[in-house]
Amino acid sequence: MESQRNILLIGLLFVSFLLWQQWQTDQAPQPVATQSSSVVTASSASDSHSSDVPDADSALPAAVVASKDLITVNTDQLIIKINPVGGDIVYSALVEHKLELENDEPFVLLEQTNDINYIAQSGLIGRDGIDSSVKGRAHFDSASRNYSLAAGQDTLEVPLTYVAENGATYTKMFIFHRGKFDVDVDYVIDNKTDKQLQVQMYGQIKHSIKKSESSMMMPTYRGAAFSTQDTRYEKYSFEDMADKNLDKKTLGGWAAMLQHYFVSAWVPPANDQNIIFSSISAGGQANIGFRGAIYDVAPGATQEITSQFYVGPKDQAALSAISPTLNLVVDYGFLWWLAVPIYKLLMFFQSIVGNWGAAIILITLTVRGLLYPLTKAQYTSMAKMRNLQPKLAEMKERFGDDRQKMGQAMMELYKKEKVNPMGGCLPILLQMPIFIALYWVLLESVELRHAPFMLWITDLSVQDPYYVMPILMGVSMFVMQKMQPMAPTMDPMQVKMMQWMPVIFTVFFLWFPAGLVLYWLVGNLVAIAQQKYIYAGLEKKGLK
Repeated sequence: MESQRNILLIGLLFVSFLLWQQWQTDQAPQPVATQSSSVVTASSASDSHSSDVPDADSALPAAVVASKDLITVNTDQLIIKINPVGGDIVYSALVEHKLELENDEPFVLLEQTNDINYIAQSGLIGRDGIDSSVKGRAHFDSASRNYSLAAGQDTLEVPLTYVAENGATYTKMFIFHRGKFDVDVDYVIDNKTDKQLQVQMYGQIKHSIKKSESSMMMPTYRGAAFSTQDTRYEKYSFEDMADKNLDKKTLGGWAAMLQHYFVSAWVPPANDQNIIFSSISAGGQANIGFRGAIYDVAPGATQEITSQFYVGPKDQAALSAISPTLNLVVDYGFLWWLAVPIYKLLMFFQSIVGNWGAAIILITLTVRGLLYPLTKAQYTSMAKMRNLQPKLAEMKERFGDDRQKMGQAMMELYKKEKVNPMGGCLPILLQMPIFIALYWVLLESVELRHAPFMLWITDLSVQDPYYVMPILMGVSMFVMQKMQPMAPTMDPMQVKMMQWMPVIFTVFFLWFPAGLVLYWLVGNLVAIAQQKYIYAGLEKKGLK
């Protein structure tokens, strides 16, 4: 087993994995998407009527309604705009996460434009709810149209009030916290009537249906996901929504919309019985959310109903603090069990060196170091196999096309010479899952977004702008190839494939994230050093 074949196998398996994954995305049926309109103004209650508001026993989504006079909230992490009609969050920008590396414009997650409608709705439904598919949304009053988290202030409260015709007062409270992307969205119901009120809170995320813009090398997911008591984490794509509406009863749970590096999520109280639902509205909107527990408010009593809404990066620590399963939106795929420790080790190294590129190099050295005993066994097995080539060629000439006798003779020779013909395979079997797991760590970790390394590498999450590292990686593969002579019995076609392999890999790696290319390049350099060291020892034993 030649080392070149091992490397080629890694590449072919990995590229096949990416092609298969992208094929699944491309072949999935896409619902017909319609362009959402610009922000719609509402000047009267009749303008805000919507057949999309969830009824207590249905999972229909809420329609987009906006006003001319949005409420703006500024914190150290968020710029939020709230529509007083319904009290929906219709815009969110992440202050410390820039849209582009070259400018200071913040990344916008929630928004309403001509191209996309992505908002977070919440309201009260049920027998005495103030949001209805018949009567429309509640029109809230606010003391101000602008709120800001002041210096030294840890918490900012934004109260919206609505007085119903029966005299009951409903306060929708948004509570923002310094350094956090989660917002407390609470209702306080002051029942000033002489009758019992019954209400149920709902929260949903509405997203215009659009196909993922991921490429073969960056197969990122845009769509919904949810968690229940029985299902810790499950994606629910726009296609899934078109096929079947979600309607799952659960204790706790959450509902979210995902995209590369960022997430929005409704998290109802963990101890309440909730219903996770989804739907596709007639206007081409995908909706996922929750309907909470039903609350009875006695005459003269006050009732508080709570929930949390997260709108920000896929920060695993921040997400875990809200729900023990919300961090699973950082999806490492079927190799999560391997990716999680790699991620933690990467974070540990970064905390020491303060540079993500340097942390990737340390990860590479660690992986190569751990695999060194197997690498040594691989090269030793390969050397023994090469020494047996003349005898194997002689057997082939002697037995001709008699494969049975040839196979028996080969096994006897391997046993006599104490050679395991599969001895070079184990390292490849271990390197492949490690490589794929690291690929997902680099792809999913928002910490690497816009993370610089050195010189021209200003963002490890995107391709090398000048293709320097992919070319250096190809050169390193060429050097490794020259260090490992071809077996004399190798087929001429295989020889040509091996000779072209550095070029083929260089082309593949031109579009890989710079962080992944860095890992492979450093791994090659370490492998060259290990080869020279191991071969020097084998020469002394007369095996090379």
